[in-house]
Amino acid sequence: MNASERAKGLNITTKIASVVNLFKAQFPDVKADLKPWKNDPDTRELVDPDSIDIGFHFPGWSPRLQCNSILVQIRFYKDPLEETEKFIGLETAGFSHVGQAWRFSTVENWQLLGEHQPATQVEDKLKIFSRQVFELFSK
Repeated sequence: MNASERAKGLNITTKIASVVNLFKAQFPDVKADLKPWKNDPDTRELVDPDSIDIGFHFPGWSPRLQCNSILVQIRFYKDPLEETEKFIGLETAGFSHVGQAWRFSTVENWQLLGEHQPATQVEDKLKIFSRQVFELFSK
């Protein structure tokens, strides 16, 4: 779900802003997009209502990044019995004009997969960012 729609209340709004700042600390030239999903019926069917989704756009395509946009999905599990949300990890994907170039998931096994993988330094920055987000949402 778009981060802008999930920003209800001071606690979650502050955490979303912190996630943006943590990402910008690793990738300073990025612009954040709190509404990465279109508001149409087809897109709505694909969106996870239990996630916080933020798009990050770079000034252009980069050989180090192998993309020009990164989608970060902060994933939660909603327990129907207790009606609580539990943070379970991040799904991060790099996109270029031809589609998804790579994917990095902390929900699975912290592996970067894809046909066009970014440089090792970029992977390291994604891992640092992910650890910081884990710390933020475990408070």
